[in-house]
Amino acid sequence: MSFNDFLSTYYGIQVDEKIGFARKEGYRTGNYFNFITSIENKEMVYLEQASLAYFLRDNQIDFITLPIPNLQGEWVTSYHNKNYMVMQVTNMQQEDKKLEGRRLAEFHQIGSRYQYQPKEISSYGRWKSLWIEKLDYIESRVEEEANKNPNAYYQLVMDVLPYIIGISENAIQYIRESEAETRFHEVDQGTITFHRYHNQLNNSILWVENLVYDHPVRDVAENIRNCLVKKESKEVIHQFLNEYQTVRPLSIFSLRLLFGRLLFPNHILDLLIHGFTAENDEILYKELRSLVDNQTYYEDVLRNFYESININPKVLNIPMINWL
Repeated sequence: MSFNDFLSTYYGIQVDEKIGFARKEGYRTGNYFNFITSIENKEMVYLEQASLAYFLRDNQIDFITLPIPNLQGEWVTSYHNKNYMVMQVTNMQQEDKKLEGRRLAEFHQIGSRYQYQPKEISSYGRWKSLWIEKLDYIESRVEEEANKNPNAYYQLVMDVLPYIIGISENAIQYIRESEAETRFHEVDQGTITFHRYHNQLNNSILWVENLVYDHPVRDVAENIRNCLVKKESKEVIHQFLNEYQTVRPLSIFSLRLLFGRLLFPNHILDLLIHGFTAENDEILYKELRSLVDNQTYYEDVLRNFYESININPKVLNIPMINWL
């Protein structure tokens, strides 16, 4: 049975044509676009993301993929010993000329009205413990993988690992101390965010599987991280933050979380985790070499990060990392 037959048999959907979209395979029926997703995580993860997606759709974010039930009213369909969900979108976003920072702030403004904190997809208030788990996982696997794969990539991994662990532990300690910060306000409540934000709000389709629930600074930090990895100018970062803060001014607590998240080297750790299952060591080596070489610039921006956004950390009694 083909996926055309799958949609017809289990969902009553007659396919007009098969389409390719953003490296995904889709099936058009009239004005509807359907995407079949295999279920790799716990079912509850997808159901919580579905709840966020329907909330966003009901609040004018109508270019998001929505899971739809099958003919039996079930969200998950078993097919050839695998589980699938069908995601459907009706509207694709036309070009949005709104300023990037403002667009993200308005999205967070909507998401902050979501009234339930999910269990499976929420990282709100949990960065410290999640980062420790992530670091422990990498440390426990990397030496074994390096022994099995004595290549240039894993030689580089082992060379930079002490630095990565050190800067990660600094970030965890910074967040630990920041949790005692009392200068916070309503923008510090949880909201709908992205697993890794890289300007998805400018895309024609939002993918439900990218949604998580967290402090809004998660997306602000990941967007700035992308700018730093790409060596964008400090002016670009400054403009993005200014745009964001016209809608949602950041508290001192938010600013401290922002700095702590940027200090934590997610961009490098994500690559190391990807490397455990990836097969092309040459590409991995080039990507890791590039990220490591860029850390001098990355740290240089962080060293004066608060000043670069017109914040005086001494006057506001915001602690800094001395070794930067």
